[in-house]
Amino acid sequence: MKIYDDKHIKNIVLLGAPKSGKTLLAEDMLFEAGIIHRRGTIEGKNTVSDCHEIEQERGNSVFATVLHTEWRDYKINIIDTPGFDDFAGEMIASLRVADTCVLAINAQHGAEVGTDLIWNYVQQFNKPVIFAINQVDHPKSDFDNALASLKEHYGNAVTQMQYPVNQGEAFNSIIDLLKMVMYKFPAAGGKPEKFPIPESEKEKANRLHNELVEKAAENDEKLMDAYFEKGTLDEDELRQGLKLGMIHHDVFPVFVTSAKKNMGTGRMMGFIDNVAPTPLEAKPERTTAGKEIAFDRTQPAALFIFKTHIEPNLGKLSFFKVISGEVTSSSELINSQTGSVERFHQLFIMDGKTRNPVEKLVAGDIGATLKLKDSYTNQTLHAKGFDVTIEPIVFPEPRIQFAVIAQSKNDDEKIGEVLGKIHQEDPTLEVGFSKELKQLILSAQGELHLMVCKWFLENVYKLRVDFVAPRISYRETIRKPMTSSYRHKKQSGGAGQFGEVHLKIEPYYDGMPEPTEYSVRGKEVIELEWGGKLVFYNCIVGGVIDARFIPSILKGVMEKMEEGPITGSYVRDVRVMVYDGKMHPVDSNDISFKIAGMMAFKDAFMKAEPQLLEPIYDLEIMVPEEIMGDVMGDLQTRRALIMGIDTNGNNQVIKARVPLAELDRYSTSLRSISQGRASFKQRFADFAPVPFDLQQKLAKTAVESELVS
Repeated sequence: MKIYDDKHIKNIVLLGAPKSGKTLLAEDMLFEAGIIHRRGTIEGKNTVSDCHEIEQERGNSVFATVLHTEWRDYKINIIDTPGFDDFAGEMIASLRVADTCVLAINAQHGAEVGTDLIWNYVQQFNKPVIFAINQVDHPKSDFDNALASLKEHYGNAVTQMQYPVNQGEAFNSIIDLLKMVMYKFPAAGGKPEKFPIPESEKEKANRLHNELVEKAAENDEKLMDAYFEKGTLDEDELRQGLKLGMIHHDVFPVFVTSAKKNMGTGRMMGFIDNVAPTPLEAKPERTTAGKEIAFDRTQPAALFIFKTHIEPNLGKLSFFKVISGEVTSSSELINSQTGSVERFHQLFIMDGKTRNPVEKLVAGDIGATLKLKDSYTNQTLHAKGFDVTIEPIVFPEPRIQFAVIAQSKNDDEKIGEVLGKIHQEDPTLEVGFSKELKQLILSAQGELHLMVCKWFLENVYKLRVDFVAPRISYRETIRKPMTSSYRHKKQSGGAGQFGEVHLKIEPYYDGMPEPTEYSVRGKEVIELEWGGKLVFYNCIVGGVIDARFIPSILKGVMEKMEEGPITGSYVRDVRVMVYDGKMHPVDSNDISFKIAGMMAFKDAFMKAEPQLLEPIYDLEIMVPEEIMGDVMGDLQTRRALIMGIDTNGNNQVIKARVPLAELDRYSTSLRSISQGRASFKQRFADFAPVPFDLQQKLAKTAVESELVS
């Protein structure tokens, strides 16, 4: 395979809301370039991009797939990404290594909630953007409305390059405002014929062409001078102005495509070839030390791993972008995070599951290798003596959690190990054992994300599991002061056990005044690892309890706080005053006072109007205005408190506070209500009191569960 230098490489990422046609666009691009000789279809399960079994089962992209084309002496690396926000990690990793984003827009809907979510990620990376208004062959296509929605959502930088002459089922012609010609496509799609712009379209085309010229001229003083002098710009000057505008986010070119009919894709590829920036023209990468590192093939080698894929029969496939220098099939590079040496034996250019061997890749290029022993996503490999670490990708926090239960107890340990491997492939999927909940917790971006994980567990690793709602991390506290005492006495031959503790407990809040009814001899403020505080006072006078037993009393209180009296949840925000007691000169010991302290605390707690607290989450839902009422109605059934409503383009952003206990399977419910057009994010806010009737029910359930166990 031909080796391309750093001046002849383009890296693009295909983005878009679900059903916007990204995968077919990728298929067209490979077909137009001659990489494939027959276009696959989603229904035929034979596209180059959606090559994984689960993608073919579902009929949509699940993974980011790396492809390439060779077009007019340029190599164009293409990364086709999933549209669902559940797979945001795949999008973000791809965005990180791309130099230009191609954002597919469904001509029926224009800018959607899914588009806005993707746009937020695009803005984070500040990459040049090309819009492809796709599916203009659909009977309900509305190009003008789609274009207007883009301008409304993303501003005046949205720049029209083309428009369809006859959108809908008869679509076959595009007016190109850069070249000022009409492209007419054969019925089967492919290479179009060029025609003069029809008289009926000339006035509109000339007006839009002049707007395009002005937009290009705005990006460079020399071009502006040329525009004022000549009243126009030639095609090369237009390209130069558009490229500068793209790099500075002042121009977002808009193209017309029908991926299904293979119409318009070749012209867009020509624009990418001529105008989209190369890695040399893109913004340099940054290191963790805050330094910029340019894409320079003359420097020592460094590469950044942006994706890891593990196949049971093949091993680990690592996808990377060469940041500087050259990488060969015999390179030895050092992992900057682990210090281990990685020896390369093979290099590939990927086209879906097809591996095309190459001998060398230069700065700016994207490739893959097999079986790196100790390197994973987000890690940097570099030449000896060239010590750099590329800034890692910041992946989004998980939004939902489920407990993983093996159907066979023999698989318990193996499940944790396999989920660890899956996390190495997908950092947005997190796994860990919760000591508090006593469950293996899997955290993900959404239920679709979890469903894919379960598919892998069952189909690839042959592990049968159930995903169930995790237990809720309740907290327990009290609402009024209470005193109690407990005498622990045990005599069974030989040395006995004796300890008596009198204590008072109170609700604690920051800034509350110090106790005055007792003489304070010592105070300990404990920041609890599960949140809140325990403030413990030693108020013993006259030596009724020896000072050496006070830590044992505290230990007993702490043990009970780790397993609260109501539901076994953690206790928080209590202060305890040990003010009296008794001891025995022979039988008193640490264990006696630990037990006495624990039982006195439990008794006082149950009499102090115990209060169960539940975790409350801030919920932010982006939803089209026309279905906001349905979403609000659903929230009301979930004990939600509406905090406000904002506007984001054509969408409404509902802000609410909702108990975690009411968010079970919310992502599925929201997707059903909105037909996939809404999205949400959630973040822990605080703990709040559980309603009394619900607290009674939970306490009863906890008692019954304890009796059964």
